[in-house]
Amino acid sequence: MNALKAGIDVLIATPGRLLDLMNQGFINLRDVQFFVLDEADRMLDMGFIHDVKKVIVRLPERRQSLFFSATMPPDVAKLADTILHNPAKVEVTPVSSTADTIQQAMYFVEKEDKRKLLVHILNDRNIRSALVFARTKHGADRVAKDLLKAGIQAEAIHGNKSQNARQRALSNFKSRETRVLVATDIAARGIDVDELSHVINYELPNIPETYVHRIGRTGRAGHDGIALSFCDSEETAYLKDIHKLIGKTVPVVTDHPYVMDVATASVTPAPTQRQGQNRRNSQPNSRQHGSGNPARQEARHRPNGPSNRQPNSAETKNQGRTQGNRPDGQFDKNRSLGRPSESKPSHSKPSAPQNKPSRGSGNSRFLNFGSDKNY
Repeated sequence: MNALKAGIDVLIATPGRLLDLMNQGFINLRDVQFFVLDEADRMLDMGFIHDVKKVIVRLPERRQSLFFSATMPPDVAKLADTILHNPAKVEVTPVSSTADTIQQAMYFVEKEDKRKLLVHILNDRNIRSALVFARTKHGADRVAKDLLKAGIQAEAIHGNKSQNARQRALSNFKSRETRVLVATDIAARGIDVDELSHVINYELPNIPETYVHRIGRTGRAGHDGIALSFCDSEETAYLKDIHKLIGKTVPVVTDHPYVMDVATASVTPAPTQRQGQNRRNSQPNSRQHGSGNPARQEARHRPNGPSNRQPNSAETKNQGRTQGNRPDGQFDKNRSLGRPSESKPSHSKPSAPQNKPSRGSGNSRFLNFGSDKNY
């Protein structure tokens, strides 16, 4: 406080703390000439934007504003344009560029197997250090605890940790006392570790530019680096966006013990009407076994009774389709790899030949790793 009262030329602060000191009367921004917003893409997201706007309205109208950011998603760029006036844009490299010194690889794995796959990979002692990215603070803590249980020295770093705890974890990681550092995207900003050998995306980011920023932590200063990513059945859309951004397909690793099983992948549900017909047809019909209401049994034997009519062709096809499904509505593994269906749904592609797996699964395309459709 004494330094502030004496007057300073440069002030570095977080938005929340700056507003706190301004409200207490310790800081006045009326004489500011240069306003710098570092990590602008994070400062302008929904977590900080309100505090940033409160700071901006206290600044002089005539000033120079500078925004620095490694990535700038389109929606954040639009928001920045509402704050800046006719800004000049300086780019070192395009946001979609990934360094040639980074070897990338993709692992398709179910969500519940990610922890075991991570332990399996880190059991390789050739991995000297690894920065693991998790999507949430709770997720980062959970991954670090799971690694500790497996005998792998790991620490988590995120916004809920105290400043001392974050600095201690980072110092231990840089000195190699901690082999694995698990971080969220915000907490990892500014981390620069010499000769970081591996970056692991435990969860794919929902913003493709973030992927480029994450893997850029390795392969620096002319050193080689390796970036490994885990993709479960719910993250394939994120992977498709990443491939579109970087302009190439990340190679897929298939020789690991937790490859995503096609039979457990999500299946696109049938239209609602057909689901109702299948569900009705798949239930055991007590009336056909001579049980139920006697009045209904009597009506069934009448010439014009409701149960005596002949099924139409659509119902016959539905019944044939239902026989391949389990009564409990779960996906039948044998059905997915067996024979082509006799029915001809109007919106589905022709069924595959018998010597090939069915493409009914949403992730069966991952079996053909040489195809350009591996997204």
